[in-house]
Amino acid sequence: MGPLVRNCFLGILVACAAAERVSAQATAAPPPNGAKIPLSRIPRVHQAPKLQDFLEDHPRDAELKVTDFRQNTPGDGAPATERTTAFLSYDDKNLYVVFLCHDEPGQVRAHLSKREDSDQDDGVGVLLDTFLDLHRAYYFFSNPLGVQTDAIYTEGQGFDFSFDTLWDNSGRVTNDGYIVFFSIPFKSLRFSHGSEHTWGIALYRTILRKSENDYWPYVTQRVEGLTQQFAPVGGIENVSPGRNIQLIPYGILASDHFLNQSFSANPANPAPPPAFMDQFEHRAGLDAKLVLKDSLTFDVTLNPDFSQVESDDPQVTVNQRFAVFFPEKRPFFIENAGFFVTPIDLFFSRQIADPQFGTRMTGKLGKWTLGALVIDDRQPGQGFTSGPYNTRAVDGVVRVTREFGEQSYIGGFFSSRDFADTSNRVASLDARLKFSKNWVVDFQGVHSWTRQDLNAGQNCLSFASSNSAIGSQQGNALWADASYTGRHVSFAANYNDFSPNFCTELGFVNRIDIRQNNSFGGYFWRPNKSKIVDFGPSVSETVDWNHNNVLQDWSAAVGFQVDLTKQTTFNISRGEAYELFDNIGFRKHSTSVLAATQPYKWISFTARYTQGIGENFFPAPGLLPFLANTRRVNFGFTLRPSARFRLDETLIYSRLGTRAGSTPQGFAPGHNVFNNYLNRAKLNYQFTKELSLRLILDYNATIANAGLVDLQTNLGSFDGGPIVPTKQFTTDVLFTYLLHPGTAVYLGYNNGYTDLMLHPGASPFVNAQGAPNNSTSWLFFVKLSYLFRF
Repeated sequence: MGPLVRNCFLGILVACAAAERVSAQATAAPPPNGAKIPLSRIPRVHQAPKLQDFLEDHPRDAELKVTDFRQNTPGDGAPATERTTAFLSYDDKNLYVVFLCHDEPGQVRAHLSKREDSDQDDGVGVLLDTFLDLHRAYYFFSNPLGVQTDAIYTEGQGFDFSFDTLWDNSGRVTNDGYIVFFSIPFKSLRFSHGSEHTWGIALYRTILRKSENDYWPYVTQRVEGLTQQFAPVGGIENVSPGRNIQLIPYGILASDHFLNQSFSANPANPAPPPAFMDQFEHRAGLDAKLVLKDSLTFDVTLNPDFSQVESDDPQVTVNQRFAVFFPEKRPFFIENAGFFVTPIDLFFSRQIADPQFGTRMTGKLGKWTLGALVIDDRQPGQGFTSGPYNTRAVDGVVRVTREFGEQSYIGGFFSSRDFADTSNRVASLDARLKFSKNWVVDFQGVHSWTRQDLNAGQNCLSFASSNSAIGSQQGNALWADASYTGRHVSFAANYNDFSPNFCTELGFVNRIDIRQNNSFGGYFWRPNKSKIVDFGPSVSETVDWNHNNVLQDWSAAVGFQVDLTKQTTFNISRGEAYELFDNIGFRKHSTSVLAATQPYKWISFTARYTQGIGENFFPAPGLLPFLANTRRVNFGFTLRPSARFRLDETLIYSRLGTRAGSTPQGFAPGHNVFNNYLNRAKLNYQFTKELSLRLILDYNATIANAGLVDLQTNLGSFDGGPIVPTKQFTTDVLFTYLLHPGTAVYLGYNNGYTDLMLHPGASPFVNAQGAPNNSTSWLFFVKLSYLFRF
């Protein structure tokens, strides 16, 4: 089936690419990457502009005026439907950009929200390629009321919104649109040393109700990539980031009450019986940052702040064969995380659980991009009071890339984790090669060396046999990807190979012993001057084998999508699949329907319904895995009745039920195997741009048939380990005063109710029963941090 689908892909690709060439020739628009964009010059001013100057039309110093904004979507190259004018200037310390955005009265979408929470608002942005390397750019965005968002854009990776820096802005909604003022300090940017600078710059505006994105200069979808389409802008003379030293001390006070279910794998050091515990925590630390040569950043942290203020978004973790990915949210790790990214996820910072000190270096020297991290982790040694494992792990990561040609690079990666006499080393080479305006190829080769104690519960790999406690082995991984990106056609083909002995303790690779290829192709028609933004079909396929050449899985899917204005999307898809699990082959299928829209500025919603056939991966003892009917509903909406109030509701329902032809003996078709309910209500009230109140109500329940499913194993428990709740209700309250990144005060309270019941006595035990009426944890905390910048 795989070759047949791939041949279809190739035929579709050839036909669609030809159609795209005809479409590009027929569309009346500026030539994509045609004539070279002329160099513009930003004038230097002696008096900094202010928002009031533009509101009241005061006389101003000279400035670069930009008016020719053109659509990227929906009409590639067409003039913007609403007039936008931008003014650029600079002085010794800051770059200034002011946008005058005209719009129909009452149509501007703007809400007063916390920083980086303006995804449902109109707004304007500035992109700066300060090294003019065509690989990465700073991104500064503001909604019409001045709510900030910033990010780093990297070719091949997209936008990294974990980046935070200091800059100033303000916004005002007017009778005929809005005005936004940007003041970006040179101290917040990194750029090469020199007396005169030429940067790549793009200015951006989004109009949500029209699903319209406008740029100056013209940025087209007909080519892959963004930064090579920026306008070169010069005239920036005698400026420098200067000396940049940042100190962020922080302190935390927390009172915690919880049900302790300790587990010990060491029979000589058994865990204490389950009991409720009270814990008072007080912790202080310091993060320091130093910038050298205008482009290298050194971070040092002592007793780092790795508390996670925001909770993880809800995800279905029931009946998952492989580990579920939860993104990093801790501040130290998410900053400059893009410097360590490779095609294979070799560095997943959540693997470092409890560090005490660390240092990091990131930056750029000429065409070289550098990243290095050294940090400890106390978590692996917890539970050991003596012996060789009563210690901590030491982790190190190094990433280097060298840019060449047109948006191509070659890079190297090395990571190391040492814990007592065990270790894991990973080394790789990777490259991104851009062969044309549309074609990009990525590849990576990796080798790992692992030394582990088989008796200490370390199980990154499964060793076939060993006569000693320490086992060693090596493994390999390979990744190759080719993709074509155009205005109408998108296509990608990928091959990856992970050997049975491959291991990356600091990465996230949830499946090994696999050779897999997958492909995707789609074609979208984009009508001119229509409420239909685009529409078209897509197809995908996946086939994989293990290293004994035994077929493990295949899947094939076809879909059709329609995108309309007002951020409206409709999609329907059908998939057929095969999966080998526990040496049993399962034939599956699924059908899915999705709808999403933001019809008005005060409401948006999304809904998805999926049904089909899938496995029960965790059957009750005595049963083999079996096929069952699956059903899943995802529903969410955002309600914003006022500029300061936001309510986000998320509901996920997942069901597995017995079906005719594969029902275990003793059960009829139609019986529930399990029902999983996830419900999150998140309310945010913004008093000012700095002060907010956030309330989260979470409900998570799994109701299962004990005769059909092993629920505790399904939820992540193991023989002799802690009992996992099957029903949970959590309230989470957080007051935040965020003056700017680095300076903040947090006041939080969390209370968790579960169905866990502690039975006291001579041999106390815990079980899960009944409703989530038992308070098994509560936490109150105060966290303060302050940024000193020199």
